[in-house]
Amino acid sequence: MSKVILTHEVTGLGAPGDVIEVKNGYARNYLVPQGFATPWTRGGEKQVEQIKAARAARELATLEEAKALQEALESTEVTLTVKAGAEGRLFGSVKPADVAAAVSEAGVGEIDKRKIEIGTPIKATGKHEATVRLREDVSATITLKVVAAK
Repeated sequence: MSKVILTHEVTGLGAPGDVIEVKNGYARNYLVPQGFATPWTRGGEKQVEQIKAARAARELATLEEAKALQEALESTEVTLTVKAGAEGRLFGSVKPADVAAAVSEAGVGEIDKRKIEIGTPIKATGKHEATVRLREDVSATITLKVVAAK
């Protein structure tokens, strides 16, 4: 087992700044090369403090703002226009960056694409759902209406 400091949020492991223990291969072959973590060192405690301070600055300031954004996201149906074939199958799939762009175009608010989780890949037109983690304790479900571009 090796200790690493998370630099990005990893679903199932933790948030940026957390010090966790994972198997050596997972850290060496995935977390560190992808930039999700750095090896833990004694001097890394300063880095943990900086990461946590940056995370606090990026997060929504108050719980009320997060709740207000949650209500706005859940009450609005976001429309995505994508290239699709005759039978409604998409050329590719809808990515979290596409969802973030559509939400900002709809005027609901700005969302970081890394906070959006799409359960099953969206590869057809129709209505779909995605989850947005606004804070650790607040998440919203977005209704996506995927339509074919003409």
